[in-house]
Amino acid sequence: MQKLIVIVGPTAVGKTALSIELSQYFNGEVVSGDSMQIYRGLDIGTAKATPSEQAQVPHHMLDIVEPSESYSAAKFVEQAQDAIAEITSRGKLPILVGGTGFYVQALLGDRPLAPLADLDDPEFTQHWEAIVHEQGEQVLRDELKKYDAVSAERILPGQIRRMIRALLVSVKTGIAFSAQQPEAKRQYDAYIIGLTTDRERLYERINQRVQQMIETGLLDEAKLVQNLPDTATAKKAIGYKELFPVLNGQMTKEEGITQLQQASRRYAKRQITWFNNQFTDIHWYDLVSGESQVAEIIKDISEHM
Repeated sequence: MQKLIVIVGPTAVGKTALSIELSQYFNGEVVSGDSMQIYRGLDIGTAKATPSEQAQVPHHMLDIVEPSESYSAAKFVEQAQDAIAEITSRGKLPILVGGTGFYVQALLGDRPLAPLADLDDPEFTQHWEAIVHEQGEQVLRDELKKYDAVSAERILPGQIRRMIRALLVSVKTGIAFSAQQPEAKRQYDAYIIGLTTDRERLYERINQRVQQMIETGLLDEAKLVQNLPDTATAKKAIGYKELFPVLNGQMTKEEGITQLQQASRRYAKRQITWFNNQFTDIHWYDLVSGESQVAEIIKDISEHM
């Protein structure tokens, strides 16, 4: 079974820096497991590794599609599997890094995707995309709950396409989407690292990161996203839609920053809860407060491998 290091956790806990250190120590290469970092040009709001960071070790699954293009978890799994196999074939160690838990789970085989690619209904999809655009995603989540309470609880905020997909499958087949998943089977010999820190410190770092993103041009990037078709997944991403009212003159820049900080904190809280609930073999470390050290992580990985 192929060996794989996995680094998960909320934003602003040091995943990128750790992935580079581990890549350099273990002769590895980074595979992004983030559902938004696949898009070209969306660098700041997705906290993509900077050009200087990418120059230190090879990175995969970044900048592979245009923001206007549609992309699925199934496509991610297929391409990430190919990247991991290619990295391994060259004697390198793949290191999967990301905050999109569902993508990571699907790739690992913990939650394999149901073979329902041929089930499609553009009118159904467009109908619900319009409703979400006008009334917000909670209306969609409430509707999904009627047919599949498990998926309604499991799917993270902002994953509109996945919620619509779950609703479509549940309605059309008469069987809850969550009940149609194939049997879970781990596909990799993975050592899963979870990075976190205490809530107060995490929220402070998130607030600082948002401020830094604004200073480095996030509003310009948000303007690019705002001009995408309403069907574009990137348009629902946390980090951009909170700033649309600022661009439209409905909110001050300061109010927009506050709104984005709040949304980011809420998302981080939900991410931590989700990772805790979904992974039984996660190893938690706190590199922010100094409770854990990179040397400790290296030692633990070495013993596992």
